[in-house]
Parts: sequence; C-alpha cells; structure tokens
Amino acid sequence: MTGSPLEGVKVLSLAEQYPGPYATLLLADLGADVTLIERPNGGDPARKLKSLFSALSRNKRSAVLDLKSAAGRDSLFELSRTADVLIEGYRPDVMKKLGLSYAELSPINRRLVYLSLTGFGQNGPHRRRPVHDLSCQGLAGVLFQQSRTGRLEKPFQLPVADLASGTLAAFGVVSALLARERTGHGCYIDLAMTDSLVSWMTAYHYATLNGRALGEVDEEEPAYGTFACADNKLITLSIPHEDRYWQALCRTTGLIHLASASHQNRVQHAADYRAQLALEIAKQTQNTWACLFNAIEIPWGHVHDLNEVAQDPQLCTRDLFVQLSTKDGGEWHVNQPLRFDCYETGIRLPSPQLGEHTEEILSCSKSSSTAHHGEQ
Repeated sequence: MTGSPLEGVKVLSLAEQYPGPYATLLLADLGADVTLIERPNGGDPARKLKSLFSALSRNKRSAVLDLKSAAGRDSLFELSRTADVLIEGYRPDVMKKLGLSYAELSPINRRLVYLSLTGFGQNGPHRRRPVHDLSCQGLAGVLFQQSRTGRLEKPFQLPVADLASGTLAAFGVVSALLARERTGHGCYIDLAMTDSLVSWMTAYHYATLNGRALGEVDEEEPAYGTFACADNKLITLSIPHEDRYWQALCRTTGLIHLASASHQNRVQHAADYRAQLALEIAKQTQNTWACLFNAIEIPWGHVHDLNEVAQDPQLCTRDLFVQLSTKDGGEWHVNQPLRFDCYETGIRLPSPQLGEHTEEILSCSKSSSTAHHGEQ
C-alpha cells in the first residue's frame, strides 16, 4: 500500500443535510482531509438525525465558525488560502453576500476548486426555491408514472436526488483536481440536485425528446419483478429480453407452454404471464427456488430486510461492513466500495463532535498562512 488516492487533499465543506455530506464522505474515505465548517448553536441540521449524521460524517473533522460575524468570515477566508476544495450548499448568492464566493476566494488561491451544490442551480426561475429530494424527483421526471396514471404512491425511501448529486459532486471535484494538474489552477462548479436526476433519466428523456417509444428503454417483462414464495419470503427475478433465461425459468417452474414465447409476445401478455409465474413461485420456499435458480444460472435474488443485509455471505466477503473503535466501544459502518490494488482506503475516524477540532484547525490555518506569506 502506498497511501490513499486523495491523500493530502484539503476539503472545506459548508454543504449540510445529505448531498454535500455524501460527496465529502466519498472524498474522505479516499483519503481527503475533510473539515466540516458548521454553524454555531447546533451545527449541521442533520445532527438531529444521529444515525444519518454519524454515517455520513466519519473520517471528517468539525470546526464551528459563525459566518455571520466578521471573525468567522475572516477565519474561513484564511482556511481557503491553503484549501484544495470548497463545497458549499447554500442557496444562490448567499456566499456572495458573505464575501466568500468563488470570485472573492479565487484571487487568494488560484488552485481552489469551488463547488456549489444546490437544488436547482445558480440560474433559472426556481434557483432560490427551497428544495428537498422529492421536489427534485418530481421535476426531473422520476415520478412520471404517477403523473400519467394519477395514482399516488408512497415516496421511494432512498433519497436518489441527494445521492445522485453527491456522487456527481465527488466526481466533479476529482475531475477538476485532475485538470488542475495540467493547468495549475482550480475552477468553479455549479451542480444542481435536479439536474443530476435529469442526467440519471437520460435514456427516458432521450426517447421522449425524440418521439420514441419508452418501450425502447424499459419494457414490462413478466419475469422482471418481486415474487412471494411458499414460506412468505420474497425473491426477485430480473429477466428482461434474454430468451435463454426465460426459457430456463419456464422449464424449471413448470410453465413449459410459455417457454417459446418471444420477447415481444411476453411484453404483450406481461400481466397474464406474470400471474401464472407468481402462482408457480408461490408453491415452493425461497430456499428451494434458490437452489433451483442457482442450478440453471438465471438472474434472481433474495429480498432482504435491513437486518439481513449484513449477514449475506456475498456482502460479507466484500468487507462492506466494518467496525470502528470509538470511546464508547465501537460502531459499525458501511465501507466504501472502491477496491484499489495499491492504495489504502476506508474508515479511520468516527463522526466528530460539533466543533471538536475548531482550535486545532484554526491554529494550523494561522501557521500555514504565516508560512504562505513568508514564501511570497
């Protein structure tokens, strides 16, 4: 091992809640030195959700700065002199009003990569609207089926706008750092949560924009879904257009009369064929189907409850769950999924207490700033 991929990269994070913290989690797990710049009197509002904050804030340090005060703004200004990255999640123009926008900070640190992560971006009629994940899903078209059918459904529990934009934010930062190696200077990145989801919907929007059928992107296949077994446990089958998987499934489930059905035929009769398949699946237990489907090598899977995921032998083999020693004994975390053959990554520190590292960070900043001025 030769260190971490982002070792030595200093990141200042003023992005709260979920998208920014997920972005900096990815960067921190890859070795970046991430400092949370938190507001006084409570810090990141996500601290109210203890497990959420702890999960997203490992490997980070916390400093409290009151950016409404001159002293707080001066401190951030000084920290920015030697930072590689600054990520902020305020609504447009807030950082400008504080005198901490890219235009103010870039002259003192030409190598700074500055990313603004907002709901709708820095321009447009919605730019100043408050936003959370579901707002982005609706605008981006993720909920288009509800729009078409008028059938109201419970929101998807995974915050896809937060995670999509957080992942793209980390990707954008690393891309800018790579470009900086060629050019010698940083840049400004404008990223919107809603735009990130529109990007995730690329194939759907391509079809719609070009007057193509959505079936060219996502057709309803009878063996693509979730099914109940005899023991009331669930499995997934994920067989789209591949005839060989469909044929093997039909032979194993006793639906021989459907084995010759073409992809087009299966789409046309999806509801009927799915009902027949569901009846057959319901006759055997999950374990029975597991053995049968593994034998014929078709794509299927268990439907785990949350407390079963960490027990799955495949996921255990991948070292996705790691226990970190803490003052209270220990806590489990989900490890980052990238596997490098020559770099060390993973979980080093638990989530910080509010302002735990303020004095340490500000004292280091003064030392670095003095050295920086001395070199000029």
